[in-house]
Amino acid sequence: MNAGLAPEPIRSRNIGRSILALLAGFVVNVVLTLGTDFGLQAAAVLPPLGHGPLNEFQSALAAAYRTLYAVLSSYLVAHLAPRRPMEHALAGAAIGMLFAIAGAVATWSKDLGPHWYPLLLIVLALPTGWAGARLRIARAH
Repeated sequence: MNAGLAPEPIRSRNIGRSILALLAGFVVNVVLTLGTDFGLQAAAVLPPLGHGPLNEFQSALAAAYRTLYAVLSSYLVAHLAPRRPMEHALAGAAIGMLFAIAGAVATWSKDLGPHWYPLLLIVLALPTGWAGARLRIARAH
């Protein structure tokens, strides 16, 4: 007997749907971010990859659209989550924060732009996850 727990096939399906929700949010975030990066590089708003550091304006612009995309991605994760949308969105945001920390550590001494930029991405990771989930939860009611 399973002591009132959900049958195994339902729990397995929910775990699969949770993983897919997180993956979908990650893919959407990466595609939007890279697409915007490449578009702004083609328009000469951002320097081509490997051709100089970002200045203050370029860093602020990149932080703004990456923050927006993080909220949108978290909204998607919350929407696709089989249950507990806030927890799913925050889990995705925590994973994103780990990526931001790794990126900051890996690039800190590389002169790619102002040091506040990677720190801002780290600090905003969880709030953007919360905001995306809140928007989804509010829209669902």
